[in-house]
Amino acid sequence: MPMGLREIRLDSARGELAALRGGTPGGPRLLCLHGWLDNAASFLPLAPHLAQFDLVALDLPGHGASAHRAPGYDYAFADWVHDVLDAMDALGWPQADLLGHSMGGAIATAVAAAAPERVRRLALVEALGPISGEPAQAGQRLRDAVAARRAMAPRPPRVIPDLDAAVAARLVASRMTPDAARLIVERNLRPVEGGHAWRSDPRLTLPSALRMAEETVQSLLRSIEAPVLVIAADPSPPYFPAAVREARLACLADGRAEVIEGGHHLHMEQAARVAAPLLGFLR
Repeated sequence: MPMGLREIRLDSARGELAALRGGTPGGPRLLCLHGWLDNAASFLPLAPHLAQFDLVALDLPGHGASAHRAPGYDYAFADWVHDVLDAMDALGWPQADLLGHSMGGAIATAVAAAAPERVRRLALVEALGPISGEPAQAGQRLRDAVAARRAMAPRPPRVIPDLDAAVAARLVASRMTPDAARLIVERNLRPVEGGHAWRSDPRLTLPSALRMAEETVQSLLRSIEAPVLVIAADPSPPYFPAAVREARLACLADGRAEVIEGGHHLHMEQAARVAAPLLGFLR
């Protein structure tokens, strides 16, 4: 495993969690949470810059090498909070710094609000709370999500002939450099007859049944006690525009933003640039 990271497994109430661990044993504890359909490998470019930390990059349930949710269950947002706390419990960490990207940043935000005593500092890349939803659309959103969930049927895995084909498929779905996509894809493949298949749980692609109103997200942010650093891309993505970011930052007791020109996977494509403010904040 590159950069001295090693595979570890952690027990949790909802299934085994996989992670990559490296850095300095006994150093400051840093738990890294990846984005939607990414995995722990998304933190490999940052890992050499964070060597002073006892770093654990988690595969969230349904991603990478972690267990999927049990049959018949969904990926409810509140459950991600328990997954993170279960991982910290399994590590024997009463408290840690959290570093989250995108969906992982939304989850880290919720952990800091729900269990403030467990989070010393909160560092976020391209996130500050979950994506909000319009209250007027709540009924239709729930209807669409339930219909999609009920219509999902077991099907044979899609066979991907080789790694290059898998990288090409990922680049169609996400704008990032081929090198960044390759790191994520390599960890998200499993061998099947005729090639490879995705490890990630197909249920992760289902639409969410519920989204908080923006006012609810802002209320959640006001309950965070830890200092917060947001590292945001310019141009900002449509689901996390600059105006929303600034309004949410204003809700924090101690929060600031660092804006860097680049894409959504800043922490992979500009690791050294992201590491500079990140290290200054975590130290």
